[in-house]
Amino acid sequence: MKPIPHAVLALCLATSLPALAQNAQRTFLGFTNANGVLDVATSDGHYLIRPYDATIVETSFVPKGESFDPASHAVVLAPGQAPVTIKDEAGRIQLVTDGITVTVDKAPFRISYAYKGRPLVAEKHGYAHTGELESIEFALEGDEALYGAGSRAVGMNRRGYRFRLYNKASYGFGSHAEQMGYGIPMALSSHKYALHFDNPQTGWLDFDSRKDGTLRYEVMGGRKTYQVIAGDDWAQVVDGTTRLTGRQPLPPRWAFGNFASRFGYHTEAETRAVVDKFRKDGIPLDAVVLDLYWFGKTVKGTMGNLAWDRDSFPHAEAMMADFKRQGVQTVVITEPFVLTTSKRWQEAVQQGVLATDGNGKPFTYDFYFGNTGLVDVFKPQARDWFWGIYKDLKAGGVAGWWGDLGEPEVHPSALRHATGSADQVHNIYGHEWARLIADGYARDYPQERPFILMRAGYSGSQRFGMIPWSGDVHRGWDGLQSQMEISLQMGMQGQAYMHSDLGGFAGPVLDDELYVRWLQYGVFQPIFRPHAQEEVPSEAVFRTPAVKVLARDAIRLRYAMLPYNYTAAFDDSRTGMPMMRPVLFEDPDNDMLGTTGVASTYLWGPDFLVAPVTEPGAARKEVVFPRRGSVWFDFYTDEIHRGGVIETVATRPDRIPTFVRAGAFVPLAQPVQSTRDYSTAKLDLHYWHDAAVTSASGHLYDDDGATAHAYESGKYEIVRFASRVADGRLELTVTPETGKAATPMARTFDLKVHNVATRPRAVFAGGKAVKFRWDAKRRLLDVPLPAVRSAPLQVVVTL
Repeated sequence: MKPIPHAVLALCLATSLPALAQNAQRTFLGFTNANGVLDVATSDGHYLIRPYDATIVETSFVPKGESFDPASHAVVLAPGQAPVTIKDEAGRIQLVTDGITVTVDKAPFRISYAYKGRPLVAEKHGYAHTGELESIEFALEGDEALYGAGSRAVGMNRRGYRFRLYNKASYGFGSHAEQMGYGIPMALSSHKYALHFDNPQTGWLDFDSRKDGTLRYEVMGGRKTYQVIAGDDWAQVVDGTTRLTGRQPLPPRWAFGNFASRFGYHTEAETRAVVDKFRKDGIPLDAVVLDLYWFGKTVKGTMGNLAWDRDSFPHAEAMMADFKRQGVQTVVITEPFVLTTSKRWQEAVQQGVLATDGNGKPFTYDFYFGNTGLVDVFKPQARDWFWGIYKDLKAGGVAGWWGDLGEPEVHPSALRHATGSADQVHNIYGHEWARLIADGYARDYPQERPFILMRAGYSGSQRFGMIPWSGDVHRGWDGLQSQMEISLQMGMQGQAYMHSDLGGFAGPVLDDELYVRWLQYGVFQPIFRPHAQEEVPSEAVFRTPAVKVLARDAIRLRYAMLPYNYTAAFDDSRTGMPMMRPVLFEDPDNDMLGTTGVASTYLWGPDFLVAPVTEPGAARKEVVFPRRGSVWFDFYTDEIHRGGVIETVATRPDRIPTFVRAGAFVPLAQPVQSTRDYSTAKLDLHYWHDAAVTSASGHLYDDDGATAHAYESGKYEIVRFASRVADGRLELTVTPETGKAATPMARTFDLKVHNVATRPRAVFAGGKAVKFRWDAKRRLLDVPLPAVRSAPLQVVVTL
């Protein structure tokens, strides 16, 4: 093992950012204070600077001759939620909050930002208009690492790249992809701040590609608005970005189960046979996904039918009802393209729901699937038309929606939408498509949680419940190797449910080791959804007996972890903290973790550390154990590992290296065939004891798994766990909390305390001595606890 290098010193508070003036022709003319909004007049326009709260400030530049556009597609937070002081001092103006301070130097003109006295970032040359692009530049420190720009595969530290802000699928991508289907105009710095550029138009985000210490945002037009988000730690930064753009609501609980999916199931009989085989083989299943054959027999020529092909699926509604009785939900694919050969072409033309050409006629063009038009999701009648199709399908039994090709995959620049050109609105097409569905549910099914699987979105798409996936990844080791980075980066930007087609999608590759390793990683990614081209099956039930055993073990572990996973998802909905978290969140001042970046080891929820095996035949795996002085336990063996080191551990074919932090409470359930059978009435409650952890806490969240806004409406239960070590005693407390509209459930926990070196002298629960078992070899204490309903229960272990 080797120690992780740490920075010698962080930037001292007195250190100033590079003192670079802005555009030499820009001069300060004056300022006004309009109810806490600082309006700074310059020779070429004016700046509007306003705080949202003490951690978020927005700056807009309005060039001469233009007016301010207040409309944002990303931001939902209301401004003006913090006290503001504006100071006019010699040579500068300051807008001061309890957190962020904005300084405007008058001559030479310059805008800079600090947080609680800590310099963050400064405009370098500010706004400029050169050729066809408008730009805003910022000065970077030499040691800053940069993250963000949406879904890319270039390494955790993305400094040195210039990213196209134009959503475009990367078919068959592997370990490297600079442009993908979900871009986000956001940069996050290892100095714990974020810059969010509030404009969806086509452009570039340059992370110092010229090696001159410059972060540059370039765009074809639109708003010159950005927000600076800062915090004391990464938790505050992601809290700020997701308060700004919206939190991800909890999806239905079945979304955390196993999916059967491929390209694709051709008939009702085939689909039924697949679902039956999962039950016969004892492999849990919660959803089956139907690709484009549900509306047509061929890949080409039928897109846009958006209705059941009754030759292939004669009794689709009965099939879906049968599946639902087994606890299996049905998800169908939809696309925004309506082919001229589809059954709905005339209907779409007559109802005026398609994007148009310059003469107002439906814009048609060729792409892989045929000659097509595109639904204009920016047009009210098109949204109503599309939602009417979804409502009809839902009435028949469809439970979830897969929106594919939503970049849109082919989007000619000459095409016109109701609100702008194709290039102006391209990056928010998927965003508005998801909004369409979310708004429909909020209006017509307000008690239900939608399931919206999509490939393309924008800042804030998470608030619509969008669940993105990384696209048509290569079915190879290179494809697996990029997935951790993609999910971690997207989680840092608010998209906590980014995940991959488990096993890989593109290519008829039969590699049993790759398949198993990908599924083992999938246990610890937000959505467990194997999916692939049909030449090689993606479903565990169709693999060899040996592979099926390993896949079943992974899937059953996924179901056992449902209490922990669902709680982590709830936490994301309240705080914006993603389920997959980079280790730099745990160890932010570590040079290697911040500057170089690590994706090969990551945190799953607050307490798990996971190191997927991403190389063929790997007998050993390098694991980064963060935070010097911390203690981590092997999840399977309880072997102890110390934090602050990089350690090489042995691998096994039946699992990937997985560790739990000392002081963690982890509730686990018995695996079930589907989440329909899931209950928290009886759980195993694991606690990893270490004498150095004198106090710790955790919790379990539960609701009915289906009701929208269950927590806000009081239809929930939380069980809080706490530990305290003192005077030779380990005290554990279980405290239930019931929402105002919920009925408390009696829960029993089989308490399992790890790392108990000697047999306890006694164990008390609720003041009474209780029976316990102690396994000397495993150092495991097992205590069946009495039921907990509404009153706290204290457990005392006399060590």
